[in-house]
Formats: sequence, structure tokens, C-alpha cells
Amino acid sequence: MSAPLFYTPSLGQSGSFLELDSDNSRHAIQVLRLVQGSALSITDGKGNWADATVSIADRKKCQVQLQAVQIVPPPKRSITLAISLLKNRNRFEWLLEKVTELGVSSIIPLRCERTEKETIRMDRLESILISAVLQSRQAWLPALLPPQSYTELQQWKLKQGVNLIAHCENSTRRPLSLLSSSLADDVLIAIGPEGDFTPDEIEQAVAADFIPVQLGNTRLRTETAGIVAVSLLAC
Repeated sequence: MSAPLFYTPSLGQSGSFLELDSDNSRHAIQVLRLVQGSALSITDGKGNWADATVSIADRKKCQVQLQAVQIVPPPKRSITLAISLLKNRNRFEWLLEKVTELGVSSIIPLRCERTEKETIRMDRLESILISAVLQSRQAWLPALLPPQSYTELQQWKLKQGVNLIAHCENSTRRPLSLLSSSLADDVLIAIGPEGDFTPDEIEQAVAADFIPVQLGNTRLRTETAGIVAVSLLAC
């Protein structure tokens, strides 16, 4: 059985001591019942991973000693998912959880012409990303950018790498399942809202050198499309 994994924004060197924050201390001692000498793992979400043991265990404080700190290489392909905000908060949060488990590198919430929701709670979403990283035992936490206006795509598109746009219009699109293996190691894919991108938005993306792609033969919900896109790109 794997040692429980915790997140902290920064790690020290091997042999150093680290005190978990109050929430993690409570979870370690009162929920997981860790005691002095118990093994655990810690990541900072920046590729650093430490094996550790509990050195102090009481109800309000858990101190650990780092035994070995190693650097975990990032995924070979950096995947940026630029996706419309959803009216249903639960669906958007579920999407973020799943694409994090799949290894997405960055997430850009978009405000498109047909987007019905304008605001999000960044702190809540970042907590969801951390939980998903821990559940999937990864060392890299995705970057979550503040919501961006679709019309400013020149600002949020990749300057180096490949930019893709998935849409449902009856125009020339390349199947992502066939295209994925030939793409660069730095890829952004844009996914539209319920009702899809508008024709003007698609035209704007193509003019900015986005490659139009299709995700399959059926029409997908926005959150499903995001998961399918990341799955295909992560293979």
C-alpha cells in the first residue's frame, strides 16, 4: 500500500523538518491516524517529491522529516486546455478534476460569446486541482489562469507550439485521434461553450493559425469534450 500523499507549496532538503499546515495536520493525525514514525510522501506540485516520516504527532501539529527528495520529470507533452466556463459549477469542477488526473499542464477558463457564466472562485478551483493531483499521485500541479476573454486569443494562445480549436461546424477539421501523435510537445486546445463557438470565433482562431480539429463523430458536452481532448493529447 502506498504511503499517503500530501501537498505543500514548498519543500526543503533531505533531512530537513517540515510542519504541515493545520488542515493537513488534522487529516494526517485525526483521520489517517498517523503516529510518530509513520511514512508519508509530500509534493510541492512543481515536480519535487519527498518521502518522509512523522517526527511529531499531536492533535494540532504534525511535523515530518524529509528522508529523500527527488525531482519527477514533467509529462513529455505540455497540454494547455483553454475551455469555456460552464453555467453549471459542478460540471466545471468535475472537468477540472478529471483533466488534472489525466495530466493537463495548464487550464485557461474562457469567456466566449455564448458563455453563460462570467465568474469563478479561484481558491476553490485550486483546491480541487490539488485534491486531484494527490488522488492521482502526481508531482506536477496544473497552472490555473484567471478567466480570459476569447477575443484576446492573441494573448492566451501559445507563442511556441501548436494551437488547436475543436468545434462542431461543418467545415474542414482534422480528427484529433489521428493528428495527436504528430503534434509538437507543447499543445493548446480550445473548447467552446454549450452551443459551440460562433462562426466569427472560429474564423478568428483560424486566422490566428489555430488548427481546426474534431474529437469524434458525436456531439459532446463541453466538459466531455475537454476530457476527450486531453486524453487524446496525453496518449
